Amino acid sequence: MSAAAVVKGPKLALVIPSTNTSVEREYHHIRPRDLSWHTGRIMIKAPALDSADAFGKFRECLNEALPDALEIVMTAQPDYIVMGMSAETFWGGVAGNAAFEQNVRDLTGLEVSTGATAAGEALKAFGARRIGVVTPYQPVGDEQVVAYFTELGFEVAAITGLCSASATSIADETPETIREAFLAVDGPDVDALIQCGTNLEAVAVAAELEKELGKPVIAINVATIWHALRANGIDDKVVGHGSLLELH
Repeated sequence: MSAAAVVKGPKLALVIPSTNTSVEREYHHIRPRDLSWHTGRIMIKAPALDSADAFGKFRECLNEALPDALEIVMTAQPDYIVMGMSAETFWGGVAGNAAFEQNVRDLTGLEVSTGATAAGEALKAFGARRIGVVTPYQPVGDEQVVAYFTELGFEVAAITGLCSASATSIADETPETIREAFLAVDGPDVDALIQCGTNLEAVAVAAELEKELGKPVIAINVATIWHALRANGIDDKVVGHGSLLELH
């Protein structure tokens, strides 16, 4: 086949906080049909997350820097926007996530997948109702996550927030810690487990634990990739990263 005959897949802009070191590794492991990820980094000048006030400053910084990150990544002429960050998308419930998505559309003219939307749709795909949640957040962040899922109609049986000290140090949480957190929110009456916080590297842990528990264990990065692929008409069943991409 000549070079001129090569058909490239869609270009997806992957927008992440500058502090994030997990998203790109996990996303590049999952790249069907010559799809390409093109990273835009949101400058985070206030990475601390060790208190409610610090969390607030992080959010302010992220929202202030988001337009510049989008402007830069749009020079790659992507076909779609994928938000490789999730805390802000859970903030303010369903309406808050919808407003966040609309802001991205207004700034780029493109459709977008967010962690909050993807998480909800992934849980619906499995018919889950009662869920256990794992995050790297402080209680102020966990409250927003619980409120969001509750508003969607899910019952949050338990949530474990790891209280990571900064946006960067989230990536330092070990697989053993993540596994223990999942097990802590599981129970015989829990339909599915889900993890939020894109810098918490949980894809491999979730896929392995899912086999042990016999129920969906969903990593936020897998959920968002799945949502973006399906939104772009890519229905490949990708194996090795959990049942969401294999079955739905």
